[in-house]
Amino acid sequence: MQKKKKKQWVKRRHAIIRNLASFILSPYIKCKYGIKIEKYKGEKRQYLILANHQTAFDQFFIGMTVRGPIYYVASEDIFTNGFISKLLRFAVAPIPIKKQATDVQAVLNCKRVVREGGTVAIMPEGNRTFSGKTEYFNPAIVGLAKILKLPVAFLRIEGGYGVHPRWSDVVRKGKMRSYISKVIEPEEYLKMPDDELYALIKQELFVDERTLGGEFYHKKSAEYMERALYYCPDCGFSEFESDGAYIQCKKCGKKAKYLPNKTFEGVDGEFPYKDMCEWYDAQSAFVNAFDPFSATKTPLFEDTVKLFDVFPYKRKILRAKSTKLSLYGDRIVMQTPNERIELPFDKLSVATVLGKNKLNLYFEDKVYQCKGEKRFNALKYVNICYRYKNVAKGDENGEFLGL
Repeated sequence: MQKKKKKQWVKRRHAIIRNLASFILSPYIKCKYGIKIEKYKGEKRQYLILANHQTAFDQFFIGMTVRGPIYYVASEDIFTNGFISKLLRFAVAPIPIKKQATDVQAVLNCKRVVREGGTVAIMPEGNRTFSGKTEYFNPAIVGLAKILKLPVAFLRIEGGYGVHPRWSDVVRKGKMRSYISKVIEPEEYLKMPDDELYALIKQELFVDERTLGGEFYHKKSAEYMERALYYCPDCGFSEFESDGAYIQCKKCGKKAKYLPNKTFEGVDGEFPYKDMCEWYDAQSAFVNAFDPFSATKTPLFEDTVKLFDVFPYKRKILRAKSTKLSLYGDRIVMQTPNERIELPFDKLSVATVLGKNKLNLYFEDKVYQCKGEKRFNALKYVNICYRYKNVAKGDENGEFLGL
């Protein structure tokens, strides 16, 4: 019996749709984000494009910078949105991948796209930065590059955190830049030891917004900053409330104003952190000094969320409209009106933040998604989970907190 021929991943319509979308959307995107696109004038051929990740529109910036249709490696979450997901598959055929997990199928799909003549783009962070500084890179990116054997083009996006921070709903007036900083050929990097190539990737894609300067204006510049912050220098673990350009601890009342130059100004006294990156790093340091086994009886935090069952690459179904989410040092507990679900961190394979503040939890053969109200902080659940994992495996000095 003759085998059924596999459908092509790379299709002509992707190039047509890409060109049409670029023609229609480019003026709007440039105006809205204030971005300077430095078009890459190098040889027209296949590439593995590696980019840092700052905004939800980064894929558009990449497409405006490099010619030709590009196949983006994208979070599985975008494939669970019904008609929109079907439209995306038809129009641009993104390559799905599980966040913060080893995904063999994603690698096979990348190889397939390359065999069919396509260019692959991936953001090795897998997460947009919450602080303005490039996040952790999974070292597996080195193996992928060596498997695909394409010229690697490093694409840098600068100013994106200033224009549209991950924790914010508004776009500020300011300047951005997208450009190819370097291209390395397979003949060069295939000879490199893995750790050397990994260091090169980190070096080329590392962006610290503090060094770039610029001013970014919006009257709601600090609004929803509490999606990223849960540590107060005076109270330790805490909760915050933002309003306009101000952020305030709900426990002690310590308050700061977020200025257009991305720095903080204390209200009624000095503020200990100059900018979001300093505060975010202090928060991570606090968590990395925390003993998770000291918080197994009383919850560190509690939230009310909508709970979904996720069927990867297919759909998500509402499981409970109102679920009490409790974070302990060693587990997450989800209490719906009908059931209690305990997720011990020992058995939780992956916890990750999607978008601004959705929480995905991978437990045994199930995937749960928790979606809170606008001010919900999903990051703390991920950070505490990975702190527990570090301590439990004897790596008390481990710094990786899930992002």
